[in-house]
Amino acid sequence: MATIQSSTDPARAIAARDILPFVGRLLMAVLFLVSGTGKLSAPDATIAFIASVGLPFPTLGLLIALAVELGCATALVLGYRTRIMAGVLAAFCFATAVFFHMHFGDQNQFIHFFKNVTMAGGFLQIVAFGAGKLSIDARRP
Repeated sequence: MATIQSSTDPARAIAARDILPFVGRLLMAVLFLVSGTGKLSAPDATIAFIASVGLPFPTLGLLIALAVELGCATALVLGYRTRIMAGVLAAFCFATAVFFHMHFGDQNQFIHFFKNVTMAGGFLQIVAFGAGKLSIDARRP
């Protein structure tokens, strides 16, 4: 495995296996950070969309989506309580697939459904294996 020397001390070398979990968390989180920012800038459109699929309490749905997309995604990038955050994001992805993308006759919705299911699977990998060395979790007792 390749290493990056951070100093002359070999014990401080950072291996690719230490960097890749961070990069993976970052890539998984970017979509949610962008989406959450969009919802924050256009809350009325988001509320209307949630209501259009028949879900109750669309304003509460917006608040939940903002908390998950901005809060959990930020915590995931930082590696803070990573397994819990990844579990919440996995559940959110699955719920999004079921409530918003079940119209399989529409190719776009079909793709979005499986994209969300796939992301849920990726988050479950993080639940199983944790944040890795480059995280707040790794520094907590």
